[in-house]
Amino acid sequence: MQTQIRNRAGWMAAGLTALLCACSPQGEDGAAPVALPSGADPGAAKAADPVPAAAAAERPSPVYEEAKPGIAVGPVAGVRVALDFQRDYLASPSWKLFGPPDSKGTPLVALVLEGSDRVTAGELRIGRSAEAKQITSCLEPPAEATGPAASATVDIGGVPFTHFTAGDAAMSHYVSAGSYRAVHNGACYAIDLVVAGTRPDVYDPPRTPPFSQQEAASRLAEALKAVYWTQ
Repeated sequence: MQTQIRNRAGWMAAGLTALLCACSPQGEDGAAPVALPSGADPGAAKAADPVPAAAAAERPSPVYEEAKPGIAVGPVAGVRVALDFQRDYLASPSWKLFGPPDSKGTPLVALVLEGSDRVTAGELRIGRSAEAKQITSCLEPPAEATGPAASATVDIGGVPFTHFTAGDAAMSHYVSAGSYRAVHNGACYAIDLVVAGTRPDVYDPPRTPPFSQQEAASRLAEALKAVYWTQ
């Protein structure tokens, strides 16, 4: 797969990583309110309501684009673009959130909210897998799903995605996400809008979050509208 980049832009701790999904980095080949985990803001994650992507002639140059046909992302204000999911405050860097240990795929791009830190962080992740097993199970929600079992369908750039919410918490840490899955162009695409962090009062002195969980979720839902498909 050839990727064109037009702009260069773990779970929080190893113990939390192991507790949540025990995943490890892997490569390829091989709208209802959300019930959040304890300690998370109940308004932090909800189903996004994306709109169809703008006509090709109206789109600015993408910040990320797969080789055609594939997925692309237009510019979004207030984010930095990363080509991996290696962060010190979020979940495992696997290609999709809450994937099983043997799940194989490729992280494509992440839009990380500027200011994200260990107290509150947010990012939109896009991953892809062309493995037959991942395609077959693509639309199945993980055990960490917190809402109705993949009952909603959301249009993202003209492609129907199954939507579910997921989350987990441990000690003072939490993670919640609005997740989207689709089989398109012979591959499973995973889009996760992830909000994660730590209770500010566990720090001495207590820390001030860079933004609220609700604000992070809202900004990520807006960023989802920048996703489209190349033909």
